[in-house]
Formats: sequence, C-alpha cells, structure tokens
Amino acid sequence: MPELRKDPIIGRWIIIATDRAKRPSDFISKPEEPIIGFCPFCKGNEGKTPPEVLAYRKQGTLPDTPGWSVRVVPNKFPALQIEGGLNKQGVGLYDRMNGVGAHEVIIETPDHNLSLADLPLEIFFQVLQAYKDRIIDLKKDHRFHYILIFKNNGQAAGASLDHSHSQLIALPIVPKRVSEEIRGAKTYFLYRDRCIFCDIIQQEIETMLRIVTENKDFIAVCPFASRFPFETWVLPKKHNVYFEDTPFSQLQSLGEILKDILQRISLTLNDPPYNFLIHTTPFYEKDVSYYHWHIEVIPKLTKVAGFEWGTGFYINPTPPEDACKFLREAKP
Repeated sequence: MPELRKDPIIGRWIIIATDRAKRPSDFISKPEEPIIGFCPFCKGNEGKTPPEVLAYRKQGTLPDTPGWSVRVVPNKFPALQIEGGLNKQGVGLYDRMNGVGAHEVIIETPDHNLSLADLPLEIFFQVLQAYKDRIIDLKKDHRFHYILIFKNNGQAAGASLDHSHSQLIALPIVPKRVSEEIRGAKTYFLYRDRCIFCDIIQQEIETMLRIVTENKDFIAVCPFASRFPFETWVLPKKHNVYFEDTPFSQLQSLGEILKDILQRISLTLNDPPYNFLIHTTPFYEKDVSYYHWHIEVIPKLTKVAGFEWGTGFYINPTPPEDACKFLREAKP
C-alpha cells in the first residue's frame, strides 16, 4: 500500500505511491526536438554574448575569442540586475526591494554537441572550479546573501538553449528552501549535538539501501523521502559548511562522482531532462556549523500538479530503494 515518509531535515511529508510503482522503462519518452537556430554559446560566437567574467583558456588567447574550455558570462536576459542599491521599503503590510543581484551563465564546453556528462573529467572539474571561483568573487559584494548554482538540462527542465550550460544567481535574500533546511539542521543539532546530514550519511552507509555510489570524499544517495523518482543527492562525507571551501583534491572527487551519477541517470532513463542545484550556506550566518552543503539531482519525470501545490506534499511513484537499485546496476 502507499507509504507516507517524513523528510528528517525539514519535516515535509512525501507519499511513496507503491501501488503506482514505476520502473525506468515507464518513464521513457520521445527525445526532445533540438532547438534550431543560432547558438551564442558555440565557439566563434563569443562576441554575441556579454563580455566574459571568467574563462579557462589556452595560453595566449584573448578574452571573448576562441581558445576557451569553460567560459562564464553575464546572462543577456538577467532575472536580477547587478547595478543599484536594494532600497528596501514597506508598503503597508507588504515589503519590497529593488531586484538587485547577479545572473551568470557557465558555458561548460565550446562543443555544441557535448553534454555535461560527456565531458572529459578534467573539463568537468573545470566547470566545478568555475562555480567555486565565481562564488568566491561574488560573495565580496555585501549586497548578496546567497548564491544558487543550478543547471536546467533539456527543454522540459527549463533550458532555452541546447548548448550545455549552467547558471548562477546571486540573491540579496536567502531562499525559503535553504532557510527551511538550515532551521531543520539547527533544530536537530540543538537536540542531538550532531549534524543531521552527517547522521544521514552514517545511517545510509550502515543500511546500504539507498547508496548509488561513493568514493573516498563523496557519497550519492536516493533520499529516504525523495520528492521525485530517481532524485539523487551528492554529499561530502567529511562535514563541510560551504561549497566554495571544498579543497582542490575533493573538487576532483566531486567531479568523478557527479559525472558518474549523471551518466547513470542518462543510461537508466534514456537521457531524461533534469535539474541539479547546489545548496550551500548563506554568507552572513553567524554560526552554521550544523549545516552541510550538498547537490540535489532531479530528473524531470513527473509533473507537479494541484495536490502538490495545495498541500506541499509530493507523490513519488518510484520508491527510492528501487530507484537506487536501478541506478546502481547502470554501468557508465
């Protein structure tokens, strides 16, 4: 029968709809039609984007010319604007402020036909290094309190261009989802004097029910209360509060396991659209030793509909234990 599961971090309830249980083949859909037209992210079109703010390129090549392997540019159509002050105001019982922030695009390869999962490990590592470098630079701006790194892969997941890229948005406020996780982690820490994410890792290692793969520095699990089928989290085994503090050697390990997970999802589910996001600690929290950064990878396989919007519950037709088994059996 269906099962209700409670997320141990934020207390959200999930319905595991075992009577609707779905295998990978049940999610296979037609491949998306490519987005036809001019691509500003391709090699040779550097002049069609805003000037780059970061690029890893061959020695001797000039900014905004070919010769790069990973390139970061401001989003041409930003959700938030970098210029100006916040100008916070109260309008009766309402609050508002200027839409100040940063919105950047991390172009992961000059090759239009390569996906992130296809990139050589050394380039995959450069993508992660670009995330880290941009966070370190932007956190110097005291208007910003949080930076979200995310990737929309495929049109159904929100991508408007096929060329492999991810995005960064710097915000003057902390997102609600992150605040909920921080509150939940703090509550658990005050009660048990331990990090809840570290305890989750330890329990998953003991039970071995939901571990997809692991290496010396990171572990990938299908969470106990997964909101979505084949949802997978990647967490550092050693407690770490800030993604941008990840040491060089561990960033390489992260590249290995994240590439592995994306390949397993692609093989198991026939290259589905997906999102991933990095949840890290806000910049100006005084004591966040109880939080633990992580990456959430979410294949776009189901739709959020009226029940989810009305209740905050999610219905997942694939138990995470089954999803983990399918992903574990995939051979990248």
